[in-house]
Amino acid sequence: MNMSQQEVYQFLKRNPKGWFTSKQIAERLDASVGSVTCNLKKLRKSSEVNFKMNPERKNQFIYKFKK
Repeated sequence: MNMSQQEVYQFLKRNPKGWFTSKQIAERLDASVGSVTCNLKKLRKSSEVNFKMNPERKNQFIYKFKK
């Protein structure tokens, strides 16, 4: 499945209270982690999502819908 930024953005929008890893998003959208990660990177650069380092795992971001 070809993943789009819009699909990732819509997933985060539908789940505004949670923080998610790219792997969790990929599993819920039935998409590849690489595709989701690429689209999340684009959303980060355009400041359309909140993100921070995962406190449970170094070198991993977690993402949340930006209100």
